[in-house]
Amino acid sequence: MSESVYKIITLVGTSPESWEKAAAAAVERASKSLRDLRVAEVEQLDMSLDNGKVVAYRAKVRVSFKYEGKEA
Repeated sequence: MSESVYKIITLVGTSPESWEKAAAAAVERASKSLRDLRVAEVEQLDMSLDNGKVVAYRAKVRVSFKYEGKEA
């Protein structure tokens, strides 16, 4: 069995509707430029406010994907 290495990046997704949609937006966008996404972990949830009203839900998400660096 060969060894695998994974890279982890942090993204922030936003949605005017919910934290779930904000997290999904981050993963969906990452999947357009990264291959072999493996795990997404929500690190933090918060909201953007304007005049005391919620205008956006934000989800900070850690995403891991298989690292495909050049072999020696």
